[in-house]
Amino acid sequence: MAELIGQLQSDLGEAAVLTGEDVAARAVGWSNPASRVARAIVRPASTAELALAVRRCAAAKQPIVTYGGGTGLVNGTDTEASDILLSLERMNRIESVDADGSTMTVQAGAVLQAVQERAEAEGFAFALDLGARGSATVGGAIATNAGGNSVIRYGMMREQVLGLEAVLADGTVLSSMNRMLKNNAGYDLKQLFIGTEGTLGVVTRAVLRLRPQMRSVCSGLVGLDRFDAVPPLLRHLGSTSGGTLSAFEVMWQDFYRALAETGNHDLPLGPDHAYYALVEWQGGDADQDPARFEQALGEAIERDWIADAAIAASERQRQAFWHMRDDIDGLREVLGDIVMFDVSLPIAAAERYTGAVFERLEARWPGAFRGVTFGHLGDSNIHFMLTTGSTDSASHTEAMRVVYDELKPYGGSISAEHGIGTEKLPYLGVSRSPDEIAAMRRLKQAFDPGNILNPGKVLDGATAAT
Repeated sequence: MAELIGQLQSDLGEAAVLTGEDVAARAVGWSNPASRVARAIVRPASTAELALAVRRCAAAKQPIVTYGGGTGLVNGTDTEASDILLSLERMNRIESVDADGSTMTVQAGAVLQAVQERAEAEGFAFALDLGARGSATVGGAIATNAGGNSVIRYGMMREQVLGLEAVLADGTVLSSMNRMLKNNAGYDLKQLFIGTEGTLGVVTRAVLRLRPQMRSVCSGLVGLDRFDAVPPLLRHLGSTSGGTLSAFEVMWQDFYRALAETGNHDLPLGPDHAYYALVEWQGGDADQDPARFEQALGEAIERDWIADAAIAASERQRQAFWHMRDDIDGLREVLGDIVMFDVSLPIAAAERYTGAVFERLEARWPGAFRGVTFGHLGDSNIHFMLTTGSTDSASHTEAMRVVYDELKPYGGSISAEHGIGTEKLPYLGVSRSPDEIAAMRRLKQAFDPGNILNPGKVLDGATAAT
């Protein structure tokens, strides 16, 4: 393979191809600080360069793993020593903004926060928002169909993409850079690359949908003493907001109390409520919306859905609320070695499900197990951060089995927004039927018959539920 590396250096320039110590100097990712292993890291600066690199690799039957911002949580960009890591870090330009069409055209390596800031500067908003906004890239968000904090109103990344360009496994550039909201001319090919984790093609550019910039943002943190108040509160806020409810983030008591242990926050509510919800709506009337928001929360208190509430009186207070919800690093320091989970299931079943999971895990690791629960419950997505007190892989696997085994009766998904990667491969059958998995395999075979794009991810080894 030395010949291939030499070809790539000749094609792209030596600075675009990192080897040896330059590879080892890179971490695997945000959740894994270990040194990267790979045959080389290839960093093309354009779609043409990327396509040429893929053609070279296809001819040599060289496996390729695509890398974005390193913020994934399911080992989707892990590499073997024999792999080439294809990094889009140099393809990070925001190419244009079309104010009339409310679109932005970007390269796949553009960082999410840069896209948000450019949209704001142009008088728009980009709807996707994640805690990892400062590192996550557009291409990674597309490849995983990322969700985040505003799905309840704007949908997942799929809803933000009007068109895209991708390089196929043979180096073909498939450009489907549609700029219209409506285009029903045949197959919508972009969907093949959204949420498929780089296994069918490498996303290189995208046309993103921009949204109107709202004139008001109203945020509150509320405490609830019972779970059966959560669904009616969600419906109430959705109705009274006139469809502008943009966030409904629920934190279980264990999460809120762990926040107190971090020492990073001045908690606005007491620690004894069973649940806490960070609620937010964005509207078009800066004069009237705050009063309507306060009235809606007051009505919820009168109906005994909310036990206590704190309303953000400034942008600083609003950011403090969100810092609580997003302080994953602080919670990791408190909990120690953790396993992260990302599931979805019907909202009404969330309390029963989480209770059953924690009961089994506490019985298995008495005195050592600890977990916190939180998530985007307004769109049926909850997260766990769990520790069994052990760092061995067998304990990790056993905990995963419990989490996904309890999910089966509810028809839930093992991945609400993080993807499959390699971590969830053995459990894909919990959420997908044998026929669905077979259809996925046929797509993979059609688009990547040599299995060089992200091999070992999403499908390899996946089986139907037993």
